[in-house]
Amino acid sequence: MTKPLTRSLVESAFLASATATIFLINTYFPLGPLIRMLYPIPTALIYLRWGASSAWKTMFVAFLLLSVLMGPLRSIQFLIPFGLMGVMLGHLWQRQVTWFWSIGLGTLVSTLGSIFQLALLSVMVGENLWVYSTVQITGILSWLWQLFGSLDQPELWLVQILAIAAVIFSNLVYQLLVHLAAQFLLERIGNPIPQSPAWLQNLIS
Repeated sequence: MTKPLTRSLVESAFLASATATIFLINTYFPLGPLIRMLYPIPTALIYLRWGASSAWKTMFVAFLLLSVLMGPLRSIQFLIPFGLMGVMLGHLWQRQVTWFWSIGLGTLVSTLGSIFQLALLSVMVGENLWVYSTVQITGILSWLWQLFGSLDQPELWLVQILAIAAVIFSNLVYQLLVHLAAQFLLERIGNPIPQSPAWLQNLIS
């Protein structure tokens, strides 16, 4: 009984430190989405190997490490959504939930996390960053309108819908990349996740 407990603690501590290191490196030396899609995978792996309790511990230790190394703001940006996402994906993958549901729920969590991060940064800098984003989108749409010979300004409701759609779409693509990376990595270490849909396998092939 002691040996499995020791192994679970060691693996949890190792993967928590690995998660914090990946997040730390990609924050100061951005390497693009190829690194970001690894954020939730170590926590999900612990869930697959040792269950929910170990996964929560892994997430919490990674959060504490990042709090010490980078401060509370960055650690919260890891926790929401990537830490919670890792626990959720581990839970879904352990129960062999299909990609349709795991990607859908993952997109919901990461979209809410993106909104939370935007609100958090707005509070920290003292400026509404959502308004800034909509202004940028309005400028792009106005340029497109003029390109097609129209001098009308885009309606605010259209700008807001496009901004929300862009956030959801980017998180949907991110979840697909996370699932593909997890399928490639975890299958090779003996903890496979549910298989991808047949149409996606054919597309990749």
